[in-house]
Amino acid sequence: MLAVLRLSHRVFRDRRISTHLALTARAFGADEFYYTGDHDSHLEESVEKMCLEWGGKIKVSHIKSSWSFIKQWKDTGGTIVHLTMYGIDLTDKLAELKEKEKMLVVAGGVKVPGTIYELTDYNIAIGNQPHSEVAALAVFLDQISESKARKRKFKNAKNVIIPSETGKRMEEIE
Repeated sequence: MLAVLRLSHRVFRDRRISTHLALTARAFGADEFYYTGDHDSHLEESVEKMCLEWGGKIKVSHIKSSWSFIKQWKDTGGTIVHLTMYGIDLTDKLAELKEKEKMLVVAGGVKVPGTIYELTDYNIAIGNQPHSEVAALAVFLDQISESKARKRKFKNAKNVIIPSETGKRMEEIE
């Protein structure tokens, strides 16, 4: 079980970035995407529409309290990984993290409260410079899956990409 938690979503400021986090989570193998902050039915509908067109599925849910959700996840045997540029380099913990059966990956939003750093089992950095949380999530999930997740085929897809060195090729599936 692999899930992603987006902290502090703000409808008017974060709509695209949170949607991109959810789509990245889906594309790279997460089963569920949770978010705190503002409830955003547009975000949920956008991801659902993407799944209908491109196949696969990911459950998207709004969570009221990140703290209680994280504590509940830990109480049920799950591991919490917070992606932060202040953390330990991913390569130093990758082998250990690959062994985890139930993982919640936390991606920040607005300034992340210090409590998150204390509640999580791992504070992991993709790099120790400012960067996008979408990029960090993609690199993390790709490394955890040993690049297998991004190569998988999605069931129930209406469209598929035909890889091409030049141009765009897509095929509709009936």
